[in-house]
Order: sequence, then structure tokens, then C-alpha cells
Amino acid sequence: MRYVWACLLAGGLLFAGNQDSETNVNTRYTVETVTIHGDGWSADPVADRDKRISSPLRREIASLVGEKLNPSTLDDLARRLRKELHARTVEHHVLRGKQPDYVQVVFDVTLRPTRFDVSVPKFLYQNKQGWSGAVEGTATIHQNGFTFGLISDGDELVERYSGIEARYENQHLGTDRARVAFEFDSFHEQWNGATLAALPSTAVSGGTTDSAASDLYRSRENFQPTLTFVVARPFSVSFGASFERLDPEESLARTQAANAFLAGATFHQEVEGAEYQHNFNGTYDLRMGTRALGSDFSYGRHRWQLRYTLTHGKHMLMDEASAGLITGQAPLFERFVLGNSTMLRGWNKEDIDPLGGNRMLHNSVEYRYGAFQVFYDSGAVWDSGQTVISRNSIGAGLRQGPFFIAMAFPLRDGKVLPVFMVGMNY
Repeated sequence: MRYVWACLLAGGLLFAGNQDSETNVNTRYTVETVTIHGDGWSADPVADRDKRISSPLRREIASLVGEKLNPSTLDDLARRLRKELHARTVEHHVLRGKQPDYVQVVFDVTLRPTRFDVSVPKFLYQNKQGWSGAVEGTATIHQNGFTFGLISDGDELVERYSGIEARYENQHLGTDRARVAFEFDSFHEQWNGATLAALPSTAVSGGTTDSAASDLYRSRENFQPTLTFVVARPFSVSFGASFERLDPEESLARTQAANAFLAGATFHQEVEGAEYQHNFNGTYDLRMGTRALGSDFSYGRHRWQLRYTLTHGKHMLMDEASAGLITGQAPLFERFVLGNSTMLRGWNKEDIDPLGGNRMLHNSVEYRYGAFQVFYDSGAVWDSGQTVISRNSIGAGLRQGPFFIAMAFPLRDGKVLPVFMVGMNY
């Protein structure tokens, strides 16, 4: 019996020694690159900001680069990827690197062929403008996404618009660098009293009006195809067209078309340091209404947006600047608005300019520590030829992910009228 126990003990020590040897061999190697491959798509967590993967998980995966290989860490990240992507399986593979003692890590993701997700991209309350909300359901079949949504939004535009959105998107048009989308919208418009009262004052002789006083419309329909290319991993461009029909408030007036060419560019870059993370975002959008598409409106709408974010532990400092310019005659839904839940918070858009403006400048500085946030907004919206009036506001609140609760104070002489906001806005 003594010999049996001795053999078992020796075998156990030998097995443990083999395991330790294998672990020690693995930890000799340094991770050179990490990539994530799915069905028809791939992502580099170091260079890409793939919306399929949350920022915290993406940063953890990217942090593998330059570290020693740890199989247990790979197992944990694969498990979390599977849960977050609702994938059928996620497996990791280790390949030989381009340098000695370096390896490449590949996460292979197998998605379920069909899945259905429900999201609430917007749901907020502002005590000056009431409720706004949107809910969407998306069915994904391989690389094809079919989305249907309901929306009622009194926050974003001059008017409140309510109705439906339907969208089809193919995220892999022959390559993961190209995707195509088709969108159809049908909205009913509601005009506030301040906008209706402001319209007559802009009329001029001869029965014509400027761009702000174009005929009101009771409903709006839009069909919009777009094509997006990822030129380089931080930079993408898009092209498309918008075919918009405006049904007038007056029954005898004719239906108008606001058809436009679309173009845009997006840049995103993250720089990870030992202690600090720098995040740069830039976008440019162009809508060009033209008679060549049968539009009754001829105009150009340009919008620029730049955002820089510095993160250090629980501290985050963000500066976001926006500018807008409209030339020609544009319909009311294209006009720029300040004084809502995202820009010049604390002010009421109806008090600033109930018709919106064809010029806009805005800057927001925000500091967050964990869930706590404070912000300072400044901006102006006006029409060409008008005097530019700059306005400012401050505020504080709590934010966790997209959900926030905040109190904002417009800075004006003699009055302190805070605005309360709560909800979530992606």
C-alpha cells in the first residue's frame, strides 16, 4: 500500500510540474497585437472604437498589448465578450508574433444567426419643454439589421416631431470597411406658440419670406440611403441623399420637397498612456439642398463638431465645440437650435430664438468625478446680419453611462430660473 501512495504522490507532483511548466512557458511571451474577428467583421481594440463593444471592455482588451501572456485573463475576457455581444461562442487563439518571444492574440466571435434587441436611445424630461423619447427594436440576421422605432421629440428641433422610423443596415458590404443603410421616417409636426407668433414678423414685401419663415408643414416624410467607408481605422466618410416631403398646414397649399445630397466625415482617435487617456473626436456634416434633385429649397447646411476628453482614473475633463452655417433657403427643421438638453443647457430654445438660426457657435466644458458632473456652456445662435448675443449657463448633476439627472442655471441679469433635466440620451 505504501508503494501505491508513493506512486500517486509522484504522479501528482509530475502533473503539477507539467502544469507549472506550461504556465511558465506561456508567460515568457509578450502580446504583440490583439484582434477580434466576427462573422464578416473585425476590430482592432487598440485603434478602433467599435460600437459593438463597450469602452471599458475594449480598453481592457487593448491593455493586453505589451503585457505578458496570461491564459486565465484571456479566458475571462472571452467570457465577457460572449456575454456583451450575445454571441454563441467566443474562442481565443494565440499565434506566433512577428518578433521573437512575441505572440498575436485573436478572439474569434461566432454570433447567433438571428437576434432581437430593444433599446431606448432617448428618454428625457425637461421642465421647460416636457418629455421626449424614442424606443427601437432591431432584428439582426447575420450582417443585416432591421430596425423599427417610435419617437416623440420636442428637444432637438424647432418643432416637436412624432412618428415612426424604419431602417435597414448592412454592416459588411463586401468588406468590413463599407456599410450601406436605408432609412424611412414619417413624422407629424407640432408647433409651439412662440414659433407661430414669430413667423409673421419675418415676412417681407412681395409675399416672400426668408429661410426662417418658409411655410409651416404638418407632416414630414423622409427616405434616406447612405453609404459609409472606413478610409483608415480612425477616419470614415459617408455619402448619400435625403428625399424629404413636407405636407403644408394649409390644405390648399402644395406639397414641398426638401431633397438634399448628404456627405460627412468622422475622425476618432484614442491615445492610451500609463495614467492618462486622451480621446479625440471630430465630425463634419453637409446637407446640400439642390434643384437637381427636384428640391423646392436650395441651401447648404454645414455643421462641425470637435470633442476632446482627458481621463485619469475617476477624473474626466471634456471640451466640446460646435459650429453651424446655413446658406440659401432651408426648411425649418434644418435650422440650428440652442437651449435644449445637450447644448446651452438651462436656457429655453423658445426664449432664445423660436425660429432657430442659420448661424451657430457653441462650447461646453464638463468635469466628472465618478458619477458627479459639473458643466459650463456658452453659445450663440443667430441669422446672418443680426447682432450676435452670447449666452452662458452652468450646472451640476449625476451621470452614470447615458443616464443623467442635472440642474442647469442660465446666467442672466436679475433672474435665477433653474431648469431640471432627467433621463438618458445617447
